[in-house]
Amino acid sequence: MFPNVLEVARQLIRERVEKGENVIDATMGNGNDTLFLAQLVGEQGTVIAYDIQPQAIAKTKERLEQQGASQQVELNQCSHEKIADLQLKAGAIMFNLGYLPGADKEITTTAPSTLRAIEAGLELLRKGGIMTIMIYWGHSAGAVEKDAVESFCQSLDQRRFLVLKYQYLNQQNQAPFLLAIERRAE
Repeated sequence: MFPNVLEVARQLIRERVEKGENVIDATMGNGNDTLFLAQLVGEQGTVIAYDIQPQAIAKTKERLEQQGASQQVELNQCSHEKIADLQLKAGAIMFNLGYLPGADKEITTTAPSTLRAIEAGLELLRKGGIMTIMIYWGHSAGAVEKDAVESFCQSLDQRRFLVLKYQYLNQQNQAPFLLAIERRAE
């Protein structure tokens, strides 16, 4: 059986990230990816996570504390666009586009802010680093965001970035898919 899209994203990150690195969770949601990244980089690494919703911050903080992984994580209640303010190199950046599961489905990521965050994040990736973008597009703003993100990724210079799309073609109901962007040695 093929791995699901989230498993593929995590495997791609595991293959590239080392203990002690900086990593970014651009859309922390319920904290699952934040915890995954914290466990991956260990106590010497740093995870910087973003979400606009207080509920996401609270759930993520609770999840991290339960697992003893909160000391190396910085939680930021703001848009993922703030990635542009960082002055570091990252081994990985994770995005899960859409809405916070279990919360208000009208509060979603949007194409303009997501594109600015992706563009800023690509500049932070170290050589060989990876950005994963899970696109959940079965909501009102989802198709617009999906089209914009795919178009942006298709336009990336192949000398600087490799872009992979992992998607099941025969699934109904706007199944989520993965875009993965690797920064090449220039």
